[in-house]
Amino acid sequence: MNIRKVKYKDIERVPKLKINKSFKQHFSGSSPAPFIGRIGYPYINVGVLSPQFSGDTTHYDSPKQWSQQNSQIGEIASLRYDLVNSRMKMQVKSTSKFKEITQEVGMARKAVEMEVKLTKPPSLNIQNDSLIKPFGPSSTIQTARVTENVKVDTRVERVVTDTDLKANKAVLSLYKKGFEESSLNKLMSVGNIGIGKDRKLVPTRWSITAVDDTVGKNLINEVKQLPVGDFYIHFGGGWGNYYLLLYFPEVWSYELFETYLTSPVNPWSKQGYMYSTDYESYKGRKTYADETAGGYYACRLPVLEKMKQNKRQGSCLALRFITSEYNVPLGVWVCREATRKSIETVPITFQSQEEMISYATEFIQQKFDFNLNLLLKESKLLQEKKHQKRLSEYLYKPS
Repeated sequence: MNIRKVKYKDIERVPKLKINKSFKQHFSGSSPAPFIGRIGYPYINVGVLSPQFSGDTTHYDSPKQWSQQNSQIGEIASLRYDLVNSRMKMQVKSTSKFKEITQEVGMARKAVEMEVKLTKPPSLNIQNDSLIKPFGPSSTIQTARVTENVKVDTRVERVVTDTDLKANKAVLSLYKKGFEESSLNKLMSVGNIGIGKDRKLVPTRWSITAVDDTVGKNLINEVKQLPVGDFYIHFGGGWGNYYLLLYFPEVWSYELFETYLTSPVNPWSKQGYMYSTDYESYKGRKTYADETAGGYYACRLPVLEKMKQNKRQGSCLALRFITSEYNVPLGVWVCREATRKSIETVPITFQSQEEMISYATEFIQQKFDFNLNLLLKESKLLQEKKHQKRLSEYLYKPS
């Protein structure tokens, strides 16, 4: 069995999709989300996403709702491909009436009713991206106006109007009040939060990972104050993405392996399996996880949430298996919500590391016909664990 390590950018090769559907040049629609591009930064495309009809379309941009309703890949893709990206180019710190509209959409409690006129009818030719949620055709905006009063949650309004509040504190404040991650990255992407003079548009792709990382780092600080837990495993997932999470009774550390099992997800399957991996020790990491990219931070967040819930810290080896079921990339939210589905399952506990590793190896062999030892021998977490200091050495230093 051949297996080779790759970086995320080498995996992000997905075919263009063409869907035969006509879209109007002038329409009324209900926008559930803005979309901020990244190409050409700091001069980027800024747009609002909306289907070409009115009504509450909030569920067109809610991973939490998709997860709760067990929406299937095809259902989600159909919703997203209905969204027209009405956009224009602007500098990240510029001001304009259209920027104000995107900011209203970014902080609204529900989808915003608007009237849009484009320079030409949009045509659908989608280049999928594995980090962002897909959407339909794009076209340059000619005019746009909001046609109803925008309703904003008072808690959101409070952080938006506070121009002395740092963006990370605004994100944490709303996260602790139960706002889902997609709501938070929308606020960040349209420049609605942060110190007044520093506010600017942030590409949607970047804002997603920024929110996951901000919340994750805060949870790490909390988790490090907890006693260590036990040996246990969670397994589960959704949308063709499955997570085997191995917890060790050690101080905090985390490692993610993402393994691409079969075509069409892995176009190199005839050459063997591919995997990407990133790791952080108790001390954390100083660089971006460029091998597993946004999936690293999206998976880490639920892992930490579970530790906080259990009131126990640990070392987690997270193993993601991407199967051929995942035939339409839906965005990095899949990693976050599939991990949450995994940790919702009843854990299996073990008396020793050897017992847990043996079980995991046999389970993955039966489930996916994959030799887990190919990954385990590459694990920095397992290698470092042999030399890891005990919790008391971190928490109780001699005076």
